[in-house]
Amino acid sequence: MIQPPFDIETLWTISPADFDSKAKLLQDWQAEHNPVFKEWVKLTSGLPFLPISFFKTHDVYIGQKPSIHFESSGTTGDVVSKHWIGDIGLYETSFNKCFELFYGNPEEYCVIGLLPSYLERSHSSLVYMVDHLIKQSNHPSSGFYLNEFEKLDTILKQLEANHQKTLLIGVSFALLDFGDAFPQQLKSTIVMETGGMKGRRTEMIKPLLHAYLNERFGTSHIHSEYGMTELLSQAYAIKEGIFRCPPWMKILVGDEEDPNQLKTVGRGILHVIDLANIYSCAFIATQDMAEVYEDGSFSVLGRADNSDRRGCSLLVV
Repeated sequence: MIQPPFDIETLWTISPADFDSKAKLLQDWQAEHNPVFKEWVKLTSGLPFLPISFFKTHDVYIGQKPSIHFESSGTTGDVVSKHWIGDIGLYETSFNKCFELFYGNPEEYCVIGLLPSYLERSHSSLVYMVDHLIKQSNHPSSGFYLNEFEKLDTILKQLEANHQKTLLIGVSFALLDFGDAFPQQLKSTIVMETGGMKGRRTEMIKPLLHAYLNERFGTSHIHSEYGMTELLSQAYAIKEGIFRCPPWMKILVGDEEDPNQLKTVGRGILHVIDLANIYSCAFIATQDMAEVYEDGSFSVLGRADNSDRRGCSLLVV
């Protein structure tokens, strides 16, 4: 494995003052050692961010081709993104450090995954993360619950009666289905949606979705997780859909017509710097529209128009 340009352990305690210098080091290093990113840099000006659609058409990695990869969700016939993982331990450290930063030790929780559409796939990064949190929680009721709504209802009532801290993390349609079937009054449980109706229910804007889930679960806030197959880090929103990043992740927004015009505050196409994504590409231009606030937090506004980035066909590797 090629030696990265800095000590990986320094990422987890990186200061805002050191972020840009590390990002520049990693950008130069990835432009040298990542063939896809190298070619993209040659074709772009300014600070290059790799269009996320390239993960559907190119193998993006550094060094020898890894044996592990994650895949995005998609309906039958869709071309899915593949993210080749050079160091699975790096992903585990990233999501563990991030969870601890926002929520504390997973051993304090009962972790319940309601992710039916993801469990149908064998290469889901979200399932991998939740599975590890379940194992770390070491609670007898932790686990994945598919369509066992009656069993889950009984479990949650027991957990609530014991004032057990619980994380119920699920895809939007599954949380809606469960909430409709078994309305709850949850006081010790964090309800976290990971987005996605996956064609199972009508799409809902976030405020409406969260208001409905709050009503069904008796909660004051619905939490959200922002992550994607192509990244190794997550952002979390504790309330009102406002996401915050761990120190090693940063959000910028780019003009829809000129993606090289990036800014740290305002609205535009969401660009991610994920310093944990060392052996792939740390600089990703997504297909989401976002608003970034003065303190670096952000809201996701929806999908960008013409979201397949212009110029992608220029690159042949």
